[in-house]
Amino acid sequence: MAEFDLLITDGNLPDGKVGDIGIVKDRIAAIGDLSGSTAARVIDAAGDLVSPPFVDPHFHMDATLSYGTPRINASGTLLEGIALWGELKEIATVDQMVERALAYCDWAVSMGLLAIRSHVDTCDDSLKGVEAMLQVRETVKPYLDLQLVAFPQDGFLRDPTAKANTLRALDMGVDVVGGIPHFERTMEDGRASVRELCEIAAERGLLVDMHCDETDDPLSRHVETLAYEAQRLGLQGRVNGSHLTSMHSMDNYYVSKLLPLMAEAGLSAVPNPLINIVIQGRHDSFPKRRGLTRVREMQAHGITVGWGQDCVRDPWYPLGTADMLDVAFMGLHVAQMTSPAEMRLCFEMATTESAKILHLEGYGLYEGARASLVILDAGDAIEAIRLRPARLAVISKGRVVSETPRADARLDLPGRPAGVRRRHHAN
Repeated sequence: MAEFDLLITDGNLPDGKVGDIGIVKDRIAAIGDLSGSTAARVIDAAGDLVSPPFVDPHFHMDATLSYGTPRINASGTLLEGIALWGELKEIATVDQMVERALAYCDWAVSMGLLAIRSHVDTCDDSLKGVEAMLQVRETVKPYLDLQLVAFPQDGFLRDPTAKANTLRALDMGVDVVGGIPHFERTMEDGRASVRELCEIAAERGLLVDMHCDETDDPLSRHVETLAYEAQRLGLQGRVNGSHLTSMHSMDNYYVSKLLPLMAEAGLSAVPNPLINIVIQGRHDSFPKRRGLTRVREMQAHGITVGWGQDCVRDPWYPLGTADMLDVAFMGLHVAQMTSPAEMRLCFEMATTESAKILHLEGYGLYEGARASLVILDAGDAIEAIRLRPARLAVISKGRVVSETPRADARLDLPGRPAGVRRRHHAN
């Protein structure tokens, strides 16, 4: 008879198996039939889905929860959002950024989101955002993995101090090298920025994550350069391209060449469906492009693709709740991933696939893994996307950090049941 600190019984796992999970300290000690075991605390999942925690591989925490300050993005475009952020970062203080980011991390924990990669602007001589996010990373470290990307928002070559400030940010302890080649003055400058930033990453032994081709312009092809540099510098498996929305508008012949190059270079990709379909196509009348990159086509070539949240209540996006299932739900629809296998993959894109992109250690449901997981009011991964249900319990490193009651409705209807649950399984 085994004894655990925490025991979760009768859980439905994402792979369809049913089992118990025994936790000792901050690790999963056993998975399977643990009947007869004892624990300091037992949680009866009773057929609920038990999943690894959600992972957001693309976010902007320095800007989050700032919506309406100093004004609202009237056009809803990417460029006005960048301009508005330029105004905001001039007046925002380190303390304000820290307070907003910590409030967002509270939201994230309540939704079972326990790992986030956040881009932090390095086009600011004071590096207030970097200072703030490093404070936040240290504060949340006991319960949330926050990975920071040095992101020269105004262009690595376009902004006169971006290079020096990006290097300073990396010296201060920022984890990943970022960039925005399509925002440079010319296509050639964009290519040059990709080359130099990848060289910096190779020299320092760091990962790369670039905002790449976030535009409707089919001739924005910096991801091709990113793939080339990944191979040239031996960075295979360490480089991610975020957004890649221009691929939505590229001709099929060029993409048939591009995708194998990305696969050979070991690139991963992070589309951000909530933001991509809101921001892209703003210059179109009809037919109107929606801007999501070619998710299914990349996956068919073996490219790892994860869903990103990108923005919540900031200069670019007025909505958001830190719920990665909202992101998966929207991505499923826009990418038309509606077969059972594709819907399950959409769930994995908010969990295990994104964990690969972040190179998270000890992530998953297996003996010896870090004891971080979430119990959802759903029977399986597809139902979780359909319902975006309550996170009944969120466990981080062996400790229950959040609990939410079920959201069943009470009815008062003649001849009908007294309550209703929206969970449903086909016979």
